Amino acid sequence: MGQESFIYSFVARGTMVLAEYTEFTGNFPAIAAQCLQKLPSSNNKFTYNCDHHTFNFLVEDGYAYCVVAKESVGKQISIAYLERIKEDFRRRYGGGKADTAVAKSLNKEFGPVMKEHMQYIIDHADEIEKLLKVKAQVSEVKSIMLENIDKTIERGENLTDLSNKAEDLRYSAQSFKEQGTQIRRKMWYKNMKIKLIVLGILIFLVLVIWLSVCQGFNCNN
Repeated sequence: MGQESFIYSFVARGTMVLAEYTEFTGNFPAIAAQCLQKLPSSNNKFTYNCDHHTFNFLVEDGYAYCVVAKESVGKQISIAYLERIKEDFRRRYGGGKADTAVAKSLNKEFGPVMKEHMQYIIDHADEIEKLLKVKAQVSEVKSIMLENIDKTIERGENLTDLSNKAEDLRYSAQSFKEQGTQIRRKMWYKNMKIKLIVLGILIFLVLVIWLSVCQGFNCNN
């Protein structure tokens, strides 16, 4: 991601922009303002495409957070930026200052903050994308598990049955483990017995040879 990945950003209360930041000239603020006027008031995320750029919005509790980015910037990366400025804005102005602020009165304070968050996202884009992929995978696994539970319930199996089956599997696994331990122990004893027999035979042969040698020596004398 390059420095020009993010073009323009603002925070608005309703349709009133309280703080904005950009280092570029163009009609981005005007288009973003038009989109803001048409945004639903419900908490949600919205993305509009225009002239190879995306206009991304995060609406929550009466406030709208916007960033205009190049089309090459992934939507999730833009949303990650909006989440960061939302948390920072709430932390700074959540005590009531934002509720009474007038249009663009927070530019001087929060404009540089938005710039810092833009730079952070640009510098850590790879790490953020990896994290988002992991979150997506976790969400997918969760959805699959919930779907499987729903299908199981539809088949008429209640949670008690599932619990009993899980308990049976646990007992079976424990029994299998115990049997495996017993088999390994028997094999160890068997191997040890064979080794002792072989050792006994070797000792017997050594004794026989030694006695034979001694007897032969006595005879020669």
